[in-house]
Amino acid sequence: MTTSPIDQKTFDAVVVGNGVLGLSLGLTLARRGLGVALIGEAHRPTAASTAAGAMLGCFGEVTTTLLKSEHGRTKMDFGVRAAKMWDGWLSALDEDAPGEEIRTADGTTVMLNTVGMAAIDDANFTAIRDMLTQYDEPYEDVDPADIEWLDPDPNSRPLRAMHIPGEHAVNTPELLTRLQTAFVRRGGTVVEDTAVQLQHEGGRIHGVTLASGMQLSSARVVLAGGARTQELLDTMPELSARIPRLVSGYGVSALMRTEGGSGPRSVLRTPNRAFACGLHVLPRGEGEVYVGATNVISPEPVTIPAMGDVLFLLECSARQVRRDLWGSGVHKLQVGNRPVSLDGFPLLGEAGLEGLWMLTGTYRDGLHLSPLLAEEMTRRLLGEEHELDWDAFTPVRSPIAPESREDIIQTVSTHLLATGYEYPWRMPVMYPLLIEAGFQNSFAAWADELDPEFTPPAELLAVSRRLYPVIGKWLREYYAASRSAREA
Repeated sequence: MTTSPIDQKTFDAVVVGNGVLGLSLGLTLARRGLGVALIGEAHRPTAASTAAGAMLGCFGEVTTTLLKSEHGRTKMDFGVRAAKMWDGWLSALDEDAPGEEIRTADGTTVMLNTVGMAAIDDANFTAIRDMLTQYDEPYEDVDPADIEWLDPDPNSRPLRAMHIPGEHAVNTPELLTRLQTAFVRRGGTVVEDTAVQLQHEGGRIHGVTLASGMQLSSARVVLAGGARTQELLDTMPELSARIPRLVSGYGVSALMRTEGGSGPRSVLRTPNRAFACGLHVLPRGEGEVYVGATNVISPEPVTIPAMGDVLFLLECSARQVRRDLWGSGVHKLQVGNRPVSLDGFPLLGEAGLEGLWMLTGTYRDGLHLSPLLAEEMTRRLLGEEHELDWDAFTPVRSPIAPESREDIIQTVSTHLLATGYEYPWRMPVMYPLLIEAGFQNSFAAWADELDPEFTPPAELLAVSRRLYPVIGKWLREYYAASRSAREA
C-alpha cells in the first residue's frame, strides 16, 4: 500500500482510524486541500472493513425492526442516498488511483428459503419488497430454479426470490488499497501508529498522542476507528460516560476456492436473520467466492475466529447456497469487528469537546454509507451548509429506543429460536413453544432489572445477562449518566 513520510506534526485535521470510513473521510478532506493525518496500523487488526463482503446495497439489508422507529427510517434514507453516490465515487477514485476493477458482483438476488422462521425471514423478505416499491427501486421476481450457480440441499431450498439489479458488491482489499493510494496522492499523510491519548484543554481538542510518543497537533480530530474508538474515549471518563459505549459486532467470513473455479455473477443472499446479516455468497476473484457473515456481540474486538462460528458459517453456505462448497478449499478465514453502540445507532458529529468529532457506530452499514458520511463530515468540518440531518445521532445523547420494551423482548426470543432452527436443531415439536415462553419471562425480568425506562437493542439484551455481564454493567452506567444529565 502507498504510504507517506511524516514530515510535519501539525495538521488541518487528524483522522483516527484507517478503515473504509477513515480513509474515505481523509480522501474527501485531502481533495479539498486540507493537510490531513490518517492514523492506523497498516494491517488493520480489528477493522470491520477488512473482512467485509462489501455489498453496496441498503434494500437487501432492510428489516422490520429497522422500519419501526424514526431513527431506523432515517438510516434507511441515508442508505438510499449513499447507493446513488457509488458510481460517481468509484469513477473519481479511478481518476485519483487507477487500478483493477473494484466491482465484483452484478446485482443482488435475495432468497427466501426454508431455513429460519417466518416471523423473521418472511417478514424481512416482505419488508425488502415494500421498501423497493416505496423508493421506486427496480427489482424483479425470479424463479429460484432459474438462479444461476445455486444448488442448495433440498431441505434448504428457496421458496421465493427477487433480483435487485442496482445492488452490487466491491472487492474490499482493492477498495482500501485504492482509497489509501488516492489519499496519499492528494497530499495526505499516513501515520502507521495507534492513537492512545486525546490532547485537550479548555473544552477544546488540540491533537492526539501516539503509542510511539509522537504528538500530532490539530484543532480538528475525528474518531473513525470503529470498535477500537472506545479505547480513546475511555481516556476521558467524564465524556465517555455520556456517549453510548461501543462494543464489537464480531463476524467471521471466508474466501473459498470453488470446485471447477465456478462462481455466481450476483450476490446470493437471504434476508437478515438471527441477530446477523443474512447468509451471503458473492464473487470475489477468479475461481473464488466470499462467504459471510456471522454477527456476535462481544465486549471487546476479536481477532481470532471461534471454531463454532467457522463451522456454522461454512455448513450454512454449503446447505443453503451450493452443495459442492463442502469440497471447496477454504483459502482464508477473516475476522471483522463492526462498531456497535449501546443503543445500536451511529455516533456522528461533534462529541462533547470543540473540535472533537466522531464517525463510527455504523454497525453493518459503514462501508455502504462511507461516501455519503465522508462528504457530510467534510462539509461540517469546514463549516459549510449541511445536506444530511444526522443530529439525532449526535454522540452525546440519551439512549435511542429502537422498539418498545415488549417488542424488544419478543425480538430477542424469536431471534434466539431462529438461531436454533438455522443450525438446525432437532427436538420435540412442542419444545420451542416452551423455550420461547421461558425466554420471554427471563428477558422481561432482566430488562426490568437493567433499567425501569431504557431498553437496549435485542442483540445487546440477549448477551448482557449471562454471556457478557460487563455489557450489562456498561448499560446501567450509561443509563444512569443519561438520566443524571437529563435531570440536571
